[in-house]
Amino acid sequence: MPGYGDSPPAETVATVQGRVAFLDHVLQELGMQRPVLVSPSMSGRFVLPFLLAKGDRLAGFVSIAPVGTKDYTAEQYRRVQTPTLILYGDRDTRLGSQALQSLRHLPGHRVAVVPDAGHACYLDKPEDFHRALLGFLRQLK
Repeated sequence: MPGYGDSPPAETVATVQGRVAFLDHVLQELGMQRPVLVSPSMSGRFVLPFLLAKGDRLAGFVSIAPVGTKDYTAEQYRRVQTPTLILYGDRDTRLGSQALQSLRHLPGHRVAVVPDAGHACYLDKPEDFHRALLGFLRQLK
């Protein structure tokens, strides 16, 4: 993501609208129609506004304790019709539980908690993480 890790900052993603446009452009360039977006941690700054603005273009959304969940209201989340998996490690007591409190307002969501895993539950317990992820993906149409 531009501006994260070793990538240089980019003016085009300085705003919410810019981040939505960036992610939309990436998906279009990749020729992806109705993808499932998986959003761990910092990617929430890009994926959450995209979900709220263009969630109808997604087949599903997988939330892995993303940042920025408190930036939106329960009413905004209630309007989203995208099937959602809220996934987090039980040892992620900060972002995991914070994301759950906000994202539980998404209709049609499922929750999966990875036991004995922290914020990066996909690294701590990859088998449990993948089992939950694949279970969700299989139930999508």
